[in-house]
Amino acid sequence: MKIVRLGEKGAEQPAVVVTADDGSQKYFSLASLTADVDGAFLAGGGLAKVREALADGGLPELEGAEQMRLGSPVARPGALVGIGLNYAAHAAESGAAPPEVPVVFLKPTNTVAGPHDDAAIPPSSAKYDWEVELGIVIGKTASYLESPEAAAGHIAGYLTANDLSEREYQIPGAAGQWTKGKTLPGSTPLGPWLVPADAIDPGSLRLRSWVNGEPRQDSSTADLIFDPAAVVHHLSQYMLLEPGDVIITGTPEGVALSGRFPYLQPGDALELEIEGLGRQRQRFFRAGA
Repeated sequence: MKIVRLGEKGAEQPAVVVTADDGSQKYFSLASLTADVDGAFLAGGGLAKVREALADGGLPELEGAEQMRLGSPVARPGALVGIGLNYAAHAAESGAAPPEVPVVFLKPTNTVAGPHDDAAIPPSSAKYDWEVELGIVIGKTASYLESPEAAAGHIAGYLTANDLSEREYQIPGAAGQWTKGKTLPGSTPLGPWLVPADAIDPGSLRLRSWVNGEPRQDSSTADLIFDPAAVVHHLSQYMLLEPGDVIITGTPEGVALSGRFPYLQPGDALELEIEGLGRQRQRFFRAGA
């Protein structure tokens, strides 16, 4: 099953997508179970309740769902945490050594966008870049966890994420300015779906991206330096992770920062996909134009 939120921005409704053996899909409303896909829903066993309701045939089919906008599959999280340089080849193309401990940064939660929403390039930006990333959704409060094995039980599910990054804002100068380059409006499209953790193996998922139909990234989560359980365990030593929080786990090689590809321009169409977690598509425009 795939958890989605459908509708206009700020008025999304929760639903579940079920794929039949023949590949056809049906959408069922979750309004009888929850008002939204948020921390309270996840912490309260919401995913198990959805499974039970589907098995009992107790959820009404949502007509016209295919024509509705897809929002982020989780409501605005309390925390949105980024992991940097988590693939060795991407660290190399960024001019950095692979990290010995996770590189951590925070993004404002108001950067979250739907997976197919049009995306704004900042007015003064010349180096706007893409990053396909595996996203983790926290399902149980995590603090000072004793091991990665324990941390795995605090993950509710996974989703596709894009960490749009302005490199001229992020990198120049002796100290760098990651916050400036990673916090732009609409710079974290999430979705299209949230897939429960017990329904997918995050250890070997293909990640790909394309700009105007031309391939850019093509890698696997098997190449992650720090896997999802290790990331959650590490973060829990430094911050309180709460249900509904989202962690984006880093991007593989193949971004514009490598020098092999041009940066995003107004009119470009970016697509990115993670195996089993769905595809995003954003069309870019110049903010203020």
